[in-house]
Amino acid sequence: MTDVDLTADPLHDSPALREFFGDSYDRVARFAVMLADQGVLRGLIGPREVPRLWERHILNSAAVVPFLGEGTIVDIGSGAGLPGMVVAAMLPERSVVLVEPMERRTQWLFESAKECGIDNVTVVRGRAEEVDEVVEADVITARAVASIDKLVKWSAPLLSPSGEMVLLKGRSAGDELERGKYVLRKHGLVGSVHEAPTLEGLEATTVVRLQRQG
Repeated sequence: MTDVDLTADPLHDSPALREFFGDSYDRVARFAVMLADQGVLRGLIGPREVPRLWERHILNSAAVVPFLGEGTIVDIGSGAGLPGMVVAAMLPERSVVLVEPMERRTQWLFESAKECGIDNVTVVRGRAEEVDEVVEADVITARAVASIDKLVKWSAPLLSPSGEMVLLKGRSAGDELERGKYVLRKHGLVGSVHEAPTLEGLEATTVVRLQRQG
């Protein structure tokens, strides 16, 4: 495996990336290289995604880290490992659980964690609504999985009594919150929308934080 497929990405191996990720850069970069090398073949990313992998996927995932509070992090619908693998690489002291229903994707998560030296992850195969007896989260993350109301219905039962959800969303996050307000109220959650910047000159990522009322 080489990084040849990532050389088209103008950010790859840049000083700005190294400064942003600090001590976690090597782990994150190994994962990025592996995703570029195998992601298209395994159906994890599209062929046009590789030249913008760092901005569109890795940095977008990394933007959630400052919002993750304390305790066990559970990434719902991990898929390619976004944001879960990036989060685990950046927070090696935290326990990160990757929940993914598709067998071929859980295999990818196992392999990439081992290959990249990211040893603080646990991979659980199943849908969020199926794993509440074996998974408890202090913080739940998700990216490009479902609308907020659906994510809350599926995932809220996994939350610890003081747990929260921190979701990566697009520009319509406010509208999603409005549409999901009755589901949030049912589960005792209050939502807020935040901008999460990464590198200078790049568009900020939108993060939705769902916290317990009171």
